[in-house]
Amino acid sequence: MKLPKHPTLLRRMRDARVKQLPPRCPPLAASLGQQAGGGYHLTLKRRGKTHTVYVPGDLKDEVQAWVQEHRRIKQLLQEITTIQLALIRLHRTEQARRDGRV
Repeated sequence: MKLPKHPTLLRRMRDARVKQLPPRCPPLAASLGQQAGGGYHLTLKRRGKTHTVYVPGDLKDEVQAWVQEHRRIKQLLQEITTIQLALIRLHRTEQARRDGRV
């Protein structure tokens, strides 16, 4: 992701992503896989242990949407974090320039 060097543009980028954060459906932090027999299963970590949960075929599309929603939100949070860090670094640089240190 290419970041602009102007704080106003960074804030706009951040705010646009924050607006996208509300979930479209319930997010689910898991991976959906297909079993050899054609059924589906979720794999997830709980308290440091890997768990597998059977998913009935008629729920597959809905569960897949939940997993994708979690990935979408996770990606947005990573981008927001990157932008926030750029704003912090830029603030430090701007402050030093104002104080005549740069």
